[in-house]
Amino acid sequence: VARLLEVPVMLTEQYPQGLGPTVPELGAEGLRPLAKTCFSMVPALQQELDSRPQLRSVLLCGIEAQACILNTTLDLLDRGLQVHVVVDACSSRSQVDRLVALARMRQSGAFLSTSEGLILQLVGDAAHPQFKEVMPAWPPPPPLHLTKVLVAALLPGSARY
Repeated sequence: VARLLEVPVMLTEQYPQGLGPTVPELGAEGLRPLAKTCFSMVPALQQELDSRPQLRSVLLCGIEAQACILNTTLDLLDRGLQVHVVVDACSSRSQVDRLVALARMRQSGAFLSTSEGLILQLVGDAAHPQFKEVMPAWPPPPPLHLTKVLVAALLPGSARY
């Protein structure tokens, strides 16, 4: 989707010598990953970020939500950027860690959204020339019971779901 919509993409890998490289299923071929050990992507991408003074917002996804995604979100917010966390493209080994990290990011000022919601926001109109090409990239909705858990965790007072 990023390629189709010409959205710049930056890729980092957390300690690839020990944890391994980015899996091919993510479709990141052609991207040059930057290795890092810091739990934020910002130090590894400092030069790239500094070279884009017009940059106002970032879409963020990856693993682990409670480590790299959370720390990157906080660092990007500190730089004055809008951060849009793609919740269905962020994971953790523990669902509790994932949900608490997403809640913390939201409390800190990040926007939480879904892949589909952000794709629609990027194309803006069904008349967009790439609209039909990006539609297959929309993930299927999660099972209803998982949706209820996520809504309850992220939206206080929503226990009625």
